[in-house]
Amino acid sequence: MRFWGVRGSIAVPGAQTQRYGGNTSCVELQVAGQGTLVIDAGTGIRALGREIFSRPERDVTVLFTHFHLDHVFGFPFFAALFAPSFRVNVVAPTFRPEATRDRLGRYLNGVLHPLRVHELSASIDYGSCRPGRSFERGGYRVTPVQLNHPGGSCGYVIEGGGKKVAHLTDTSPLSRPGEGLAGGGRPTGRELEVINAMRGADYVAMDTMFSDEEEYLEKMTWGHGYPQYAAALCREAEVRCLGLFHHAPDATDDDLDRLGDRWSAGLDGMRVVVAREGEDVDLSG
Repeated sequence: MRFWGVRGSIAVPGAQTQRYGGNTSCVELQVAGQGTLVIDAGTGIRALGREIFSRPERDVTVLFTHFHLDHVFGFPFFAALFAPSFRVNVVAPTFRPEATRDRLGRYLNGVLHPLRVHELSASIDYGSCRPGRSFERGGYRVTPVQLNHPGGSCGYVIEGGGKKVAHLTDTSPLSRPGEGLAGGGRPTGRELEVINAMRGADYVAMDTMFSDEEEYLEKMTWGHGYPQYAAALCREAEVRCLGLFHHAPDATDDDLDRLGDRWSAGLDGMRVVVAREGEDVDLSG
């Protein structure tokens, strides 16, 4: 697994984001001998597109969690879309494949972007998915899970090569303040759905944009989470490693270093790390 973009909301290149990166959400999964699977097309997907031509495989699957711009903006800058030799499968949480194409077409419409969606040169197949209904793509088994975000968001649990990972962004806690895991109690029904889907995962990347519960309570309507809640959810699911993800635009490298220090001891045997752009996570061990 490689992180090509770990930021939320807006790309923030600059001197204070060099170590953890300033590109928005884009995560790649690879199993030897299988196709490439990409989650979200934030600005980080541009660099992936430049590298992908050096690889022999020509099948790519792009999963969208939702269509907010920080997760979509990089899509027309993904070089594989302009190469007729590539086959790109695009899947999103919509009711039908045509709706996935139409949603992207609202951005690639000649006005918000110079290109139109029908002008892309690659062979593109559009697909749809619904929470709780698993499907196969490129040698991977994918299970969508419903998250808690304005306008909706879909997380993904992905199994391949004997490993299991989950990508849960963008999302607020799946219980109200004072209830469920957010309140220090037993999981609610919605929390149990996600816990059961990702149980025993080798790695979970989860939205922790806010620094702590206090900041979350100030900005509850924004649709993002915080480390204490992510850790509680993953501990309940017996996850091996939690990656804190979707960093706030204002979070500097020094801020994220301090966040990593606070969680360096992990939680009840579970490792907790801070996701970093350009980082490779080897799940083979």
